[in-house]
Amino acid sequence: MTPPTRCPGPTGLTRRNMLQVGTAGALHLGLTTLLAADEHRTGNSAPADSCILVFLNGGPSHLDTWDLKPDLPQEMRSEFRPISTTVPGVQVCEHLPRLARLMQHCTLVRSVNHDQVAHAPAVYTALTGVRSNVRAGIVGAKATDHPAIGAVVSRHRPAAGHIPGYVLMPYLTAEGAGGPPQPGFLGGWLGKTHDPFLVLRGGDAPDGFNLPAILPGAGMTADRVRDRGDLLAGVNRTATAARAGLTDDLERLQARACDLLTSPAAQRAFLLDREPARVRDAYGRNIYGQSLLLARRLVEAGTRLACVSWAPDANATWDTHGQNFPKLKNQLLPPFDRAYAQLLTDLIDRGLLGRTLVVVMGEIGRTPKISGDAGRDHWEHCYSVLFAGGGTKGGYVHGASDKLGAYPSRNPVSASDIVATVYHALGIAPDLELRDRLDRPLALLPEGAAVREVFA
Repeated sequence: MTPPTRCPGPTGLTRRNMLQVGTAGALHLGLTTLLAADEHRTGNSAPADSCILVFLNGGPSHLDTWDLKPDLPQEMRSEFRPISTTVPGVQVCEHLPRLARLMQHCTLVRSVNHDQVAHAPAVYTALTGVRSNVRAGIVGAKATDHPAIGAVVSRHRPAAGHIPGYVLMPYLTAEGAGGPPQPGFLGGWLGKTHDPFLVLRGGDAPDGFNLPAILPGAGMTADRVRDRGDLLAGVNRTATAARAGLTDDLERLQARACDLLTSPAAQRAFLLDREPARVRDAYGRNIYGQSLLLARRLVEAGTRLACVSWAPDANATWDTHGQNFPKLKNQLLPPFDRAYAQLLTDLIDRGLLGRTLVVVMGEIGRTPKISGDAGRDHWEHCYSVLFAGGGTKGGYVHGASDKLGAYPSRNPVSASDIVATVYHALGIAPDLELRDRLDRPLALLPEGAAVREVFA
């Protein structure tokens, strides 16, 4: 029997350290990019080196954010006032003033659509580019799912060094409170080695966000960690990997876990307390603001795709069936506007925006007609996606919705096209043929093409 892998190096790691990195197998399942770094390298001719995906889970109302229709009848019209932006003729909601001042850096696609009305299949379609064969119901993520964007990126644009290539924070969003993880975020048939590295909310931090404790615990030395075997105990929690036929990879995953969690560069990327207080304040002292700050630090360190899922479960935040306007005005838009604008500003100031694609989207839009509880219901027939950086034009609007904001009226774009656009930006051909763990050929995107017009 092969002796268990030990972690060399100077850093002490407690069992608690390991568990704080993530749950649901995040430790070794999330080491996807490290295992993949030996394979499938691509050239560096892509417009972007990395991507930050801000996923407004639950489906934000396009009619109350970046596609307002002020001439609609009262039963449809937003309570919010449209304001001008730095791009002539382009308006956004009055509760997005910081975004309005940065619109010259953004590309807005106002004609996105698909045919999935329920959260789980819509999330799956939005994050994989492949139609779900499940129309409704609670099914959870499965090993047979199509791989997420981040999983594909981790395989074909692996990060250099020991930094994770695909990171998901601050939630592995559930289909409903207490439900299974939504489909669309994991490695699917690419295998668990392409699941995201999870950085999850937890702890008692004042801003509600507790990052992985990857520095030595008090009184915990590297020798004590090795002697107690706490590191391997964390890694070996994922015994399902062996049952899934990954036995040969397990030792490599253990070794890469050691490399990651004893890497000074990886440690620095995760340590938000290295940021000045004014910077943390600028992003907002809340779970999502700090997630966007962490995403910036991770792409600086070499992470290829950092995804921020803005909801603990599908119904918790942007799913505004009731009280749409007070929720957007008081709870959702101000922290988003603050954090997103600061993220763009930081990327610009650091010279990173040109090579970092920032994508803001949800899985659906909301109905033009306002419901009896002053909410808007699911609407998959038309919604908006916001791009910035990564070779996109900036100051550009692609497509349009009709006078009700109900259907595309010009240049319709599918959810598959949006995913293909992200792949194109990162130098991955959308028509690529992939191989699953059984070496079967499968199409990366059975349909969909990059929206070339959004690129400079």
